[in-house]
Amino acid sequence: MGLREAVFGRGGGQEPATIRLPGQPEVVVRVRRSSRARRLSLRISRLDGQVTLTLPTGVRFREAEAFAAERARWIRGHLADLPHEVVPLPGAAIPFEGRMLPIEAAPRRSVAIREDRILVPDTRVETTPARLAAVLKHAARDRLVEASTRHAAAVGCAFGKVTLRDTRSRWGSCSAQGNLMYSWRLVMAPPEVLDYVAAHEVAHLVHMDHSAAFWRQCERLFPDHKAQRRWLREEGGGLHRYRFRD
Repeated sequence: MGLREAVFGRGGGQEPATIRLPGQPEVVVRVRRSSRARRLSLRISRLDGQVTLTLPTGVRFREAEAFAAERARWIRGHLADLPHEVVPLPGAAIPFEGRMLPIEAAPRRSVAIREDRILVPDTRVETTPARLAAVLKHAARDRLVEASTRHAAAVGCAFGKVTLRDTRSRWGSCSAQGNLMYSWRLVMAPPEVLDYVAAHEVAHLVHMDHSAAFWRQCERLFPDHKAQRRWLREEGGGLHRYRFRD
């Protein structure tokens, strides 16, 4: 069970799963049927620019096509405003624990994260992104293992192994075997956001669903998590603009 930033649906039966808006470039809109939706709505993911239109049950597909066409300019405007990729080299800056830190080249052999900057070797500068990724992953593992251990002790459950990945569709997950997976990019977010994701996944050790009982457990572990969930929804996609490998 995982904490997903976005869930995309498919059209049912023979109904098309997408709407294509002509132009340069063409925009593909995924259509998601939802029995819970009360109105047509559009969402643009900051993770990958995917446009999703949620269509209530009972609303005809052609109404969705008209809705998307009417808002084509709005969609293109928001797509144009999405963050561009940043390659983390000297002169650029990346977030670490919620703070933007400039990257500076220095006569040293390894990466060092300071309070107000990140120092990287001034030789073989082209390897800087990979070196930074290695340091960030190490820091993420330390923080996520500590947070997971602390929350697991609070619920009286043990977890299996902790795996770090660079996932775009979820920030964390908990398997039926009790293994935890996290996105290492969480170390770039504010510490309380990372801590909330750890609490969320540990809560799945008790409830492998998103039932009311699960959310009560999550609330006990992390009482005021609405701000962290909002940060992930609104700002989390920006963490994927930093490209650490080709």
